[in-house]
Amino acid sequence: MLGAFDVNAQAGKQIKGRLIDATTKEALIGGNVILKGTTKGVSTDVNGAFTISVPNDNSVLVVRYLGYATQEVTVGSKSSLEIAMVANSADLAQVVVVGYGTQNKRDVTGSVKSVQSAAFNKGIINSPEQLLQGKVAGVNVTSATGEPGGSQGITIRGPGGIRTGSTPLFVIDGLALDNSSTGGGNPLNFLNPQDIETIDVLKDASATAIYGARGANGVVLITTKKGKAGVSTLNFSSSLGVSSIARALPVLSASEFRKQVVANGGNLEDFGGNTDWQKEITRQALTQNYNLSLGGGANKLSYYASFGAQAQQGILKNNQLDRYTGRINVTQKFWDDRLVVDANLNVTNTNNERPSVEGLLGTAISNNPTLPAYAADGTLARYATASNPLLGLTLFKDITTINRTIASISPSLKIVKGLVYRLNFGVDNSTSTRDVESLGSNIPKQDGRLDSYLASNTNRLIENYLTYTYDQGDHNFSALVGHSYQKIKVQYRNWSINKFPADLPIDPIYNPGVGQELTMATNKPGGSAFINELQSYFGRFNYQFKDKYLVTATVRADGSSKFGANNKYGVFPSFSLGWRISEEAFLKNTNISNLKLRAGWGQTGNQEIPSKITQPLFTSTISGSTSYPLDATSTFPSGITYSRLANPDIQWEVSTQSNVGLDFAFGNGAFSGSIDYFNKVSNNMLLEVIPSDPVQPASSVWANVKDMKINNSGLELDLEYKGTTETGWKYSLGGNLTLIKNEVVGSPYTVIPSGSASGSGLTSATINGYINGQPIGTFFLKEFTGFDDKGMSVYRDVDGDGIVTDKDRIAAGSALPSTQYNFFGNLGYKGFDLSLQFNGVAGNKIYDNTANSAFYKLKIAKNSNTTPAAYADSRESNSNAAPVSTRFLKDGGFLRLNNATLGYTFNTQKLGISKWVSALRLSVTGQNLWIATNYDGFDPEVNKDSSMNGVLSYGIDYLSYPKAKSVIFGLNLTF
Repeated sequence: MLGAFDVNAQAGKQIKGRLIDATTKEALIGGNVILKGTTKGVSTDVNGAFTISVPNDNSVLVVRYLGYATQEVTVGSKSSLEIAMVANSADLAQVVVVGYGTQNKRDVTGSVKSVQSAAFNKGIINSPEQLLQGKVAGVNVTSATGEPGGSQGITIRGPGGIRTGSTPLFVIDGLALDNSSTGGGNPLNFLNPQDIETIDVLKDASATAIYGARGANGVVLITTKKGKAGVSTLNFSSSLGVSSIARALPVLSASEFRKQVVANGGNLEDFGGNTDWQKEITRQALTQNYNLSLGGGANKLSYYASFGAQAQQGILKNNQLDRYTGRINVTQKFWDDRLVVDANLNVTNTNNERPSVEGLLGTAISNNPTLPAYAADGTLARYATASNPLLGLTLFKDITTINRTIASISPSLKIVKGLVYRLNFGVDNSTSTRDVESLGSNIPKQDGRLDSYLASNTNRLIENYLTYTYDQGDHNFSALVGHSYQKIKVQYRNWSINKFPADLPIDPIYNPGVGQELTMATNKPGGSAFINELQSYFGRFNYQFKDKYLVTATVRADGSSKFGANNKYGVFPSFSLGWRISEEAFLKNTNISNLKLRAGWGQTGNQEIPSKITQPLFTSTISGSTSYPLDATSTFPSGITYSRLANPDIQWEVSTQSNVGLDFAFGNGAFSGSIDYFNKVSNNMLLEVIPSDPVQPASSVWANVKDMKINNSGLELDLEYKGTTETGWKYSLGGNLTLIKNEVVGSPYTVIPSGSASGSGLTSATINGYINGQPIGTFFLKEFTGFDDKGMSVYRDVDGDGIVTDKDRIAAGSALPSTQYNFFGNLGYKGFDLSLQFNGVAGNKIYDNTANSAFYKLKIAKNSNTTPAAYADSRESNSNAAPVSTRFLKDGGFLRLNNATLGYTFNTQKLGISKWVSALRLSVTGQNLWIATNYDGFDPEVNKDSSMNGVLSYGIDYLSYPKAKSVIFGLNLTF
């Protein structure tokens, strides 16, 4: 007896076919073609082609493709088929993840954008944010550093907090992450981008309120790839990337240096060399990437498994990030498909070796270029009174190893028709070890030291929820109600040991016992730990009438251990309405395939503050501020006293957002887009302030500043046009634009300073300030107006009191761009395809703290290398200092060719290998190939963390890791 998988054995004929879009004639890749009544099926390759054996002419093929109407095709006498799939209008059947469920795109009433894997950015990708850069209006992704594995900045509709950050909530396959960076770097580096199927961005409060206290900064939902029953695939991809520094700083060559030191009144120290120190510390870096995945399944079981390995060299020497990932997803059906169990497991190991970035760059850009890098015998030159950054590379080591495991199981049970119960249990467990080592050296004189840091983070989530759906004629509704409990435990420990002898035969990392000093005074071990808990109740109601009028309402009540006993729970409601105008009779026979008006309002929260600050804190320290003598002596008795009183009233920041949007598509979706206007107001701002209660033993306490608000309002526009010419050229053009205004309102403080300046003589200065009527990220500085007759800097006396002080600082612009724009183009012909992705910002400024500390006239006179701009003004004295001021404030706008890919997909049937290889593609991708900007630093996309007392800083460039330009050669094989 033949089983369901023995169709080929009884096959009477073989059918070859191709799936295409009925309108554009584009090949449809990854479509499913199944022989009706069996589990035998195949998927279409990159040419849209498929081959399947059928028993006879009466056989029927069931053809499915996401976003298109399912077709049943009778084979008949044909041996070759071209099946034209009709798209559901403007791809409205596309499934969008909305949190605790999915919806058809046509039914979504909130501001939600879904990005499919085919549209992701290509190249060297370390984290999901990079896949999104430039793809979604209102989402600003900033690659603030060129370092492999470095943190990516991402904001959705502007920042809304002063100390609470603006990072959105990330949810991966239903598990909400806590954004902790165990071991440093980007907390999302554990996820292999090749495993991601879709990324859905929830932007407005009507969409994010289902996540309550954590949704104020938006929500990013990541869905990983899963197998498909009836279709088995094996995919291998590999790439090799070559990277080099994109823009070196224009410091002087040795010959220019010799001239300019003398020309600017200095006494030249000439060591006879000719060294380009930036060239010496950088390299042409290689990145290797390998990925293997397999997926498939039978009628009741589907699976997807993958393995990935990436070895990425940084463009700075002694910098490398290695990552190994493994993932498996399994879905099993039981009891006539009434019980469905989804299980996910992801395991990642990353190893990051990095140099002392700021020290290395600072020395390289300022070092005397006449210093030889190498001695006459070829060894590294050593100087008693000067630095050789290459020697620093050999004496310093910073290695971090992170192991992370994420596992979840989500059974769902169909209780009765329309009613489904789902359990979601997930665990996210990560541990890290970081060793920072300085080796001992005689020349230059340096005592060795080893610091070790251990960290662990355990995140457990359990959720139970019921979903009921009802569809009866003109009325269709669904209801969701559920409970969630999440517990996060974080622990840190550290220790150190000093004085390692020079020229040790063993690396102290492997034997710290060779250290000669281990005392409680200099090597006292440290550590900390905290537990956060979040308990939530949530619900959502969706209603449709005649498939034209849509209503969505959500509410979530969150109780958090971070907040006071009097405000333990917060309630976050939202509602939204939609009108599918294109379904009205008066638009039925027009060229408008989709026209939907949306409007929503909602509230969300932000709880990203330190743990336990609402609870009292005690100390047993004996000092004059914690105890007092009981007699006439100066002896302080031991005991336990308060160091912080309880604060039961502190609560969430609240973000109230309204949104009006219009989705549209014409010509059966050939031209489509959306436009949104939003207004987001964040209040109840959380700040650390000086206590008003004189009895409070703490010097500062956390509080809600009731009248202070941060307003974000703006306009978002998404457009895309795609088509096919009669000669077979396929193309698409599109882009997005975001206009946004940010403003601080109602602050009771004249200024909240932030942005600590770095560099000799600058450490007490601040760069940013939060000021009423100005955006977040405002530069609050003295205004530089030129030089006096003695060549000394002159600053504007704003208050006219005859002296220039901090009272004369002005709001000189913001680091936040007022305009974000991105555009792309795709072109294809036969097997060739070309795609280009540009992104840019305007209306923002950058404070060049690097130039402020290293590039001014006094430096060249003292034999320190500079740029020509440092001595460009002949009026400046070579004894003039350079305090923080608008002199070093620069335009931060840019337009970048972020991504360019040229590929060729081979016709494996013509090559005669389709029996073994169903798809073969070669590609070459360029990243960061070109940029137009007025900024003269390494790159305008920077943001060094210069926060003060937890108050966030913006737009400061200080020895930031240089960006790379890369060319990546790729191979993709599907078997």
